[in-house]
Amino acid sequence: MAGTPTQTRPPKRRRWPRRVLLTLLVVLVLLVGYGTALYFWADSRLRTTQALTDYDGRPADGKGTDWLLVGSDSRADLTPEQRKELHVGNDTGLNTDTIMVLHHGDNGPYLISIPRDSYVTIPGHGKNKINAAFALGGAPLLTRTVEQATGLRIDHYAEVNFLGLVNVVDALGGVTLCVADGGLHDEKSGADFDAGCQEMDGVQALQYARARYSDPRGDLGRVERQRQLVDAIADKALSPSVLIPPWKLIPFLSASLDALTVDEGTGIGSLATMGRDMSRLAATTTVPVASEPYVSGVGDVVLWNDSEAEQLFAALRDDTAIPTFDGN
Repeated sequence: MAGTPTQTRPPKRRRWPRRVLLTLLVVLVLLVGYGTALYFWADSRLRTTQALTDYDGRPADGKGTDWLLVGSDSRADLTPEQRKELHVGNDTGLNTDTIMVLHHGDNGPYLISIPRDSYVTIPGHGKNKINAAFALGGAPLLTRTVEQATGLRIDHYAEVNFLGLVNVVDALGGVTLCVADGGLHDEKSGADFDAGCQEMDGVQALQYARARYSDPRGDLGRVERQRQLVDAIADKALSPSVLIPPWKLIPFLSASLDALTVDEGTGIGSLATMGRDMSRLAATTTVPVASEPYVSGVGDVVLWNDSEAEQLFAALRDDTAIPTFDGN
């Protein structure tokens, strides 16, 4: 008897490669859409000011790009309770606690601190501390003063205020800062830290960066702590733990945008480049100082070492490696 023919089914087609490909395409589209939406949302929230102006004698374009980074000490938007918590007093003046130049190009990036008590010529107002330029004429006069004093043409301007800095650090979940031997205890700023690396929230980070009265180096010690804080913020902000989860990235971006004011020519793309540069600094330093005399009617001031300062600024203009000096 003939056997019943056996029917064989055709082998199932393996569909998993196609499914994986479709899944990857969907994820890619979602990521692109998310990134695009995030870009336009952030760009729409940027606050701008006319910080850069043309004038006779303005320095020519240098090689590379120079940012002026400013920390405003305005108390105008702070409640009495916030002023007490932040230990910033009730001064109604408008000055700058922090003045830095960020340079990037073929060399760098470099972050240069300008002591706020630097005794320079403020156009139209004679000689005074450099931070007085902000009080006398806001961002435009401060930018012009920095350009005239350094010979650098500033390409971008970014300003952050007291409360904004606190909120940015808190949005990151705090930052790690390392306190030097002997600790830092400053009644006026509220800083009360023992030596060693420690996690600080926004209020503590501000206290740490503003302390100077208990520091024997005064403002020169403070600018070093300010650079340390900027570096810590940039390092954590660009970590995968912040950049990848939307529930971490969006609050950080929101706090940063609320804190920032930039020049009219700066967009999200430029800010992203600036943030990247801050996380990979090649060197940080302070404008070389010659002495810190007392000037009648002005107070204690910082005089630059003119020859060394010019070497530093020339290197930035020419986008070459910056020199190192004893004490910096």
